[in-house]
Amino acid sequence: MTALVNCRNVEKSFTKGKQTVEVLAGINLSIEEGDFLALMGPSGSGKTTLLNLIGGLDHPTGGEIEVNGKNLNALSSKALARWRSENIGFIFQFYNLLPVLTAQRNVELPLLLTKLTRGQRKKNAATALEIVGLADRGKHKPGELSGGQQQRVAIARALVADPKLLVCDEPTGDLDRDTADEILDLLQTLNAEHGKTIVVVTHDPKAADHARHTLYMDKGKLAEAVSM
Repeated sequence: MTALVNCRNVEKSFTKGKQTVEVLAGINLSIEEGDFLALMGPSGSGKTTLLNLIGGLDHPTGGEIEVNGKNLNALSSKALARWRSENIGFIFQFYNLLPVLTAQRNVELPLLLTKLTRGQRKKNAATALEIVGLADRGKHKPGELSGGQQQRVAIARALVADPKLLVCDEPTGDLDRDTADEILDLLQTLNAEHGKTIVVVTHDPKAADHARHTLYMDKGKLAEAVSM
């Protein structure tokens, strides 16, 4: 298998006043294309910071991150934004949907950065909604949808540009157990049947069970998850 993500000696620190807080300490991680990886660990362990670096939302303080053959350290902010729109799909705990737009228009948003025509954007958004089981909800606004349906719209939005990698930060954290399981089953299907590489940050062991394997983070370092 080919590695889609390579993190080499990645460090990240933040400065608060005169104090430097080290969040990631020399992370080395390789994620193969087609993998489904869960990152677990206590709050403050650095897992969301690592996810943001892999997704190109932030730059490391030290080390290198390569995703889909591209060294993210070498990209300007403008180039990195363009690269994200073409390669990464983001799924968050809170759906970040625009309440005044329909599901269809929310899903289309990432395509506004592309050269697709309005008709092509509409067609691609409809396909993404169909994949997540919401083909009949395109004209509904977020307030007319359940939490699980809103998260499916958010997943459709993440899929619409056909990204190589989906990065998910607590994607079921705001959902009840049954709805969470439905979303996790959908992610599993996207991985198994659509070939999407997925990295999910979660506190939920049942969410991690849907992944192919799990890594545990603590104090900015990685370790294999320990079976309980």
